[in-house]
Amino acid sequence: LSDRFFPFEAIQTDAVLSLDEHSSLSTSEVDFAFVVWRSFPERIVGFPTQSHFWDPEQGRWGYTSKWTNELSIVLTAAAFYHRYYHSLFTEYLPAGLRELVDGLAACEDILMNVLVAAVTKLPPIKVTQRKQHKEGVAQQAECGEGAAGTPPPGQRSPSAPHSAPARAKGTAGSRRFSQRQDCLNQLADWFGYMPLVSSQLRLDPVLFKDQVSVLRKKYPRLEKP
Repeated sequence: LSDRFFPFEAIQTDAVLSLDEHSSLSTSEVDFAFVVWRSFPERIVGFPTQSHFWDPEQGRWGYTSKWTNELSIVLTAAAFYHRYYHSLFTEYLPAGLRELVDGLAACEDILMNVLVAAVTKLPPIKVTQRKQHKEGVAQQAECGEGAAGTPPPGQRSPSAPHSAPARAKGTAGSRRFSQRQDCLNQLADWFGYMPLVSSQLRLDPVLFKDQVSVLRKKYPRLEKP
């Protein structure tokens, strides 16, 4: 799975648009995301997001795909990032980390987010989307409920989900979610701290959903259901 981040010679542009087989984006969504990425080329800019938090009861990092105001991960199932990170991913990261994500077969995108956050000390950027992106079975999975607590020394704890989230339906979804949460904690152990940075920022086009003529809007189709 980590081969998707290999620095192939065929990639000639600075911007890489990463998509998976389940992604469905309009041209307006892709165009706006690219415009945003050009202003923030050092960050991952995309659509589906997830987040992490410190679970004091479990004494470990929690992971959730619940839609909240907080985010710290933009899934590479639909995201722009700089091709430079392909080189860092392949040539800078220890082989053991890539073997870890290949073994779990569920968290190469988490490792890419951790890598970018470790380099930039900045969170990814979410952009508005016309339809909610679905990540298949994993999008049905949620973390166990936990209140915000005190993380390890030097770590900032994002807000934990406030309501009891739904569990994954079926063993496949539960297993995949468990693998991703385990991966997150193993990556924190490898780095010696949690590199992910939380944010509440979402960027929308100018006049997005404002009560003005659509003729004044550059991306009116983003507002359609």
